[in-house]
Amino acid sequence: MTFAKIGERTLATNGFLTMREKSFRVNGVDYRRTVVEHPGAVVIVPLLTNGRVVVVRQFRPSVERHLIELPAGKCDVPGEELLTTAERELQEECGLKADRLELVGSFLNSPGFTNETTHVVIALGLSDAPLAPQSVEEEDMQIRALSIGALGEFSALQELDDGKSIVGITLSKLYLLQHGLDPSNYPESANVGERFS
Repeated sequence: MTFAKIGERTLATNGFLTMREKSFRVNGVDYRRTVVEHPGAVVIVPLLTNGRVVVVRQFRPSVERHLIELPAGKCDVPGEELLTTAERELQEECGLKADRLELVGSFLNSPGFTNETTHVVIALGLSDAPLAPQSVEEEDMQIRALSIGALGEFSALQELDDGKSIVGITLSKLYLLQHGLDPSNYPESANVGERFS
């Protein structure tokens, strides 16, 4: 079957989200779907040399509770490179900067209704940077380290229920294995090591 787009109209815009009704034709039949357009996001996997990853605990109004997540943020600065977005979000949310940032993959969050794409970035060689919270949720954030086990193990993911964090850690572990990248070659600063010991 061939799906041909025959039209669209904007239903609503709120902040960075746009809701559109799109019309398609397939086999002579027209139909409509409502979709949400999103600028995309980055999720950062800040790896420590002791087999842990830096995560944040933050309140999410959509589920009305706190979640443990990898640091992440929207690609909402026009023209900003993905690694620059990752660098900015890592500092804003965790007070960290990285010697090496590496894009390891991308995924569609929920293509049944949105075009949101999240890009996974590994952060290695961590050192301190000034925190720069941008919202009331970020001001309330707690920063901690979560053990993710050896590269071939995935049992630690059972502690998470945030999809981007589960996918981010999984893609990162696979990337490290496939590319022979060893986080111990990019040690964190002594201050960061003490902070997350």
